[in-house]
Amino acid sequence: MHAAPPTLSDAPGTAAIETRNVVKRFGGVAAVDGVSLAVRPGEIVGLIGPNGAGKTTMFDLLAGRHAPTSGEILVAGRPVQHEQAHRRLAAGLGRTFQIPRPFPEMTLTENVMTAAQRHVGEAILPNLFRPGRVAAAERAAAERARALLDFVALGHLADQPARVLSGGQRKLLELARVMMAEPATILLDEPAAGVNRTLLGLIVDRILAVNARGVTFLVIEHDMDMVARLCGRVYVMAAGRLLAEGAPAEVARDRRVVEAYLGGAA
Repeated sequence: MHAAPPTLSDAPGTAAIETRNVVKRFGGVAAVDGVSLAVRPGEIVGLIGPNGAGKTTMFDLLAGRHAPTSGEILVAGRPVQHEQAHRRLAAGLGRTFQIPRPFPEMTLTENVMTAAQRHVGEAILPNLFRPGRVAAAERAAAERARALLDFVALGHLADQPARVLSGGQRKLLELARVMMAEPATILLDEPAAGVNRTLLGLIVDRILAVNARGVTFLVIEHDMDMVARLCGRVYVMAAGRLLAEGAPAEVARDRRVVEAYLGGAA
């Protein structure tokens, strides 16, 4: 049986994530230069562009790895640009990475459990004075982790070390792990990279199933077929700036977008 993904509770009319004129400079170079975007609750929005466009830096800013040089970042209407990554995760903003790095010797179940939030066993006093409560919480977390592994079709490997997984399976494990944190919004970094077509179809199916429960996605992806299958809207970045925004088919015909990807030969 598949585990039900978490549901969204953002107030109607409030953007799930939003940036307002965000700038990030490294020395004299603006990796992100005045970017304003908004993703509504329940959307799947793509963030595309050529290599070096600033997409990963944008994700780093949204997730809290870097602080912006200037501008605002809002999660469910609340400014978070000065908050650390773990505070943003607690506020409902999860992130996956282009290259998943699970703990190789831990089981898949243990890997997923590392993302559990507000676990009673993290505090010292409950471990000393309420060990039964801690043990019950640990069992509940393990059950949820296994349900999420079933959801991403990895349940049969739940007790195997993560080092046995293929690249595509690691992407699925990464999705299960971020879902363990029960985010309202997920920043999904190149889910198709290095994945065979069979597993890619499963990844797309699971993303759509999670989204159907109300979870919002902002997706960096180079596979335009996958973008077209997933995303109702896309933002296009080039040289740190937003170049275009619209439906995938529209931006694919935009001369500025074609030239950004292919150069003057386009």
